[in-house]
Amino acid sequence: MYKYIKFFMEINKLIYLIEEKIKKNFKIDQINIEDKSFLHRKHKSFDQKKFHIKLTISSEELKKDSLLESNRKINKVLANELKNYIHSMQIIIN
Repeated sequence: MYKYIKFFMEINKLIYLIEEKIKKNFKIDQINIEDKSFLHRKHKSFDQKKFHIKLTISSEELKKDSLLESNRKINKVLANELKNYIHSMQIIIN
């Protein structure tokens, strides 16, 4: 039997993956993805294999929904990344 091994994700690869998934699933005008992991470095629960991501998305499609609903949609699209590689994600929709 093979065991599932969770591999370390390099931040640039993660940013690229997030951007591609968002662009594929939503109509967006612009997206900016920032690594804000430095904000968690001194926390007891800090895990260097997981990142704090800040998403800033310009999208008329996502603005039509409530902030909560837009966040749910984004979280669903990024479920695997949230489970395995993202400690925290801040979402700004404008």
